Amino acid sequence: MLQLLVFIVVVVGIGWLIGATNLPGPWYAALAKPSFVPPNWAFPVAWTILYILIAIAGWRTFRREPRGKAMAIWIAQLALNFAWSPVMFTGHQIGAALAILCCLLAAIVVYIGLELSRDRLAAALFIPYAAWVAFAGVLNAAIWHLN
Repeated sequence: MLQLLVFIVVVVGIGWLIGATNLPGPWYAALAKPSFVPPNWAFPVAWTILYILIAIAGWRTFRREPRGKAMAIWIAQLALNFAWSPVMFTGHQIGAALAILCCLLAAIVVYIGLELSRDRLAAALFIPYAAWVAFAGVLNAAIWHLN
């Protein structure tokens, strides 16, 4: 259980730290956005829940095969996830952020595929994440198109 707690604290903690140090700010507020953009309060709530699910899935994979392909993909998706906010909100690179989301979604799908036959729960924990990242990709693409 301690290992699970460490996974959750590290994933959620780094996610919050990156979010707190790469705030959308006035630049993002001034961008044209599509009508389907969620309210600002929804993002930290959604990401906190998703980071907990991501951590649990990673912990389950790590327990079974800490140096396996699924764990490598889990680490890669987390790195991509953590790269998005600095690129989008600090770097103001909307197109590059979209490219990161596309790679992130691909990594999530690969992880789900790898885990589906080994740990159905770990795979299932990534389904809401895949849906949110797909939505974020559509939102990112719309913002890029509008600006």
